[in-house]
Amino acid sequence: MENKLQKQMTSRHIMMLALGGAIGAGLFKGSGEAIGIAGPSVILAFLLGGLVLFIVMNGLGRLVLNSDNVQGLSGIIKPFLGERTADFIDWLYWSLWMVNIIAEAVAAASFMQLWFPHVPSWIFVLLLAIMTTAINLYSVRLFAETEYWLAFIKIAVIIILIAFGTYLVGREIFNIGFLDTISRMNSHGGFTPHGLKGLVNSLLVVIYSYGGSELIAITVSETEDPKTAIPKAIKGVMGRIISFYIVPMILLLIIYRWDTLAATSVSPFVMVFQKMHIPFATDIVNFVIVLALFSSINSGVYASSRTLYFRVKDNPGFTSKLAVLNKHQVPQRAVLFCTGTLYLGVILSYFLGNKLFNYLVGSLSYSVLLTWLLISVAAFVLALKKGTNSERLFSGLVILVLGLIFIGILINNPIGVTIFTACIYLIIFFSYRKKQTDVISEQV
Repeated sequence: MENKLQKQMTSRHIMMLALGGAIGAGLFKGSGEAIGIAGPSVILAFLLGGLVLFIVMNGLGRLVLNSDNVQGLSGIIKPFLGERTADFIDWLYWSLWMVNIIAEAVAAASFMQLWFPHVPSWIFVLLLAIMTTAINLYSVRLFAETEYWLAFIKIAVIIILIAFGTYLVGREIFNIGFLDTISRMNSHGGFTPHGLKGLVNSLLVVIYSYGGSELIAITVSETEDPKTAIPKAIKGVMGRIISFYIVPMILLLIIYRWDTLAATSVSPFVMVFQKMHIPFATDIVNFVIVLALFSSINSGVYASSRTLYFRVKDNPGFTSKLAVLNKHQVPQRAVLFCTGTLYLGVILSYFLGNKLFNYLVGSLSYSVLLTWLLISVAAFVLALKKGTNSERLFSGLVILVLGLIFIGILINNPIGVTIFTACIYLIIFFSYRKKQTDVISEQV
């Protein structure tokens, strides 16, 4: 049996995978939080975040086109930033998804408890773990098809919301006029009720919400004709991601006062469905949020298991055993190891409660931003070697913007979260040094 991953993904799979990764609970549930931080100016935050994402993803596309026989993020950036940085970004991305699947599994369990309040959360987490393990073990085609349809459902709900929102806004314009309807957005404190600080702070939520699009890079080794499919998917997905965030946000801020959206305990999507008198609106949106979280967990297991596979498959010794492929050409031990994190999360949450997950979720913004930053630096190096002046300019500009946002995270994140995340990065950094020392010792 050939000991390598199968190329079973097409451009439609990759496009929906990127959409599914970027459109999740952050939009359905977290949009109210972002509005509360920035008020109506959150629209500018999503526009700026979308522009940054657009430049990062275009840089990623250029890196793919200029790389041969790449394996994950490390294979893409290694020719430009070296082996050590390549090792760092893979383990950084792996730890990001490990943290994310724990946090989102517990979040999904909490939403399912709205329907079944007497069922312990660990049972739901166990069911999620079993489902994601089965899907990821069977074949990459099953994973891709599952993600395709999960993303399709999420996008369908967003399109329905846009249609309902457009109708409600049109009805208000007909009743009270265009100017009076639009002016609601600036009432109760103006367009930036919390000033520039609120706008900058909301970027932390925005960057986290857009995180997941870079998952495209992990699919390189399992994509049919990746140098055609991946750039095509990147171009097709960018406008959709940005519009699926910004258009609903504009409609919500016209229909409702921003402070009303910020204060609600339910998803802003629920409020629109309720205003249209859709029966079981809360249950419908709750179901979509659970699907969004399951999709994110499923993608996380895929991304983390493939990243782990790439890092250990050529290593001598015990860790290489994690790279064994099953008859479907899936790294089954890597998948089982990564889904095992879900069970670990249940145990940790039992003893440490929500405090642990607040730390975990807080550290995710660092990891998403640092991943984007390293991709952008690699794209900038490529642009210096063989790019155009505009590519150099945009790559340099996005590095500057990401750096400024990173400083904003340092200022606003709790010191405990920063220390926790720094410890993870130090472990990753020095583990590479230890591996190199071990290789030298073995040669001696």
